[in-house]
Amino acid sequence: MKVLVTGAAGYIGSVLVPRLLAEGHEVTAVDNLIYRQATLLDCCRYPGFKFIRGDVRNKSLMAPMVRSVDAIIPLACLVGAPLCDRDPVGSRSVNLEAVALILELRSASQPVVFPMTNSGYGIGQDGIFCTEETPLRPVSLYGKMKAETEKMLFDSGNAISLRFATAFGASPRMRLDLLVNDFVYRAVTDGVVVLFEAHFKRNYLHVSDAARAFIHSLKNFGKMKNQPYNVGLSSANMSKLELCEVIKKQLPGFIYVESAIGEDKDKRNYIVSNAKIESTGFAAQTSIEEGIRELIMAFQIIRKDQYSNV
Repeated sequence: MKVLVTGAAGYIGSVLVPRLLAEGHEVTAVDNLIYRQATLLDCCRYPGFKFIRGDVRNKSLMAPMVRSVDAIIPLACLVGAPLCDRDPVGSRSVNLEAVALILELRSASQPVVFPMTNSGYGIGQDGIFCTEETPLRPVSLYGKMKAETEKMLFDSGNAISLRFATAFGASPRMRLDLLVNDFVYRAVTDGVVVLFEAHFKRNYLHVSDAARAFIHSLKNFGKMKNQPYNVGLSSANMSKLELCEVIKKQLPGFIYVESAIGEDKDKRNYIVSNAKIESTGFAAQTSIEEGIRELIMAFQIIRKDQYSNV
């Protein structure tokens, strides 16, 4: 299969693209390399790999690529509430309008697998699992744009939306502004985290499992298409406080304290059911404990000023 991946050198793309190539797919990867990353160098050995350095908002650039592939994974995005709040115009043009351009350029038969976020559930309901039938009530601009893009995709048809939990784990294009990655980094380097709204819960997913979910969706597109799927680690619906307790089991000297001052800007507080995608044969494999162990090792190598979206 020929697959177009935009934002291919990002946090998820840098894990996904090598896996697609290893499975025998041909990949056209597009990225503007805004973070000056060189994360796809190991992919250059594959004859089926093609890299285009450019902007996904450029119609003349995107048109021939879209028309030459069998499937599209639009990862290009300004990710996260803080970044979108700082640049609302730029984030809308990349996060929503660039996907609209792809839909305009593609044929009706070309599948699209879209990375949605389950932050679209917003505040959620105490003790009640969010399913794909739960109304989307995003609080942040980032979540609102993702929800708008998802609706646009389903109106267009022949698409799958993967409502990803908060990602964690090591990637060649690392991000330390993700909650688990951030907490483990602080535990390793500072030994302390100050928690605000420590009872707020969310679901988590290792970046390698996010990549696996895309590949699973391509393989099973016929039976999964035109539907959203929550994708997370079912054993990891946990609060910030519970996450810190798990980290402390591997780093006994780690100290975490709760503060009454401060708030979660996008107000995410929900638990999520992943039963729907699990019924298709997919299940997340990397536990939160395994991810924390991996991150502890990774933070012997990297430092925070190297990797972030903020």
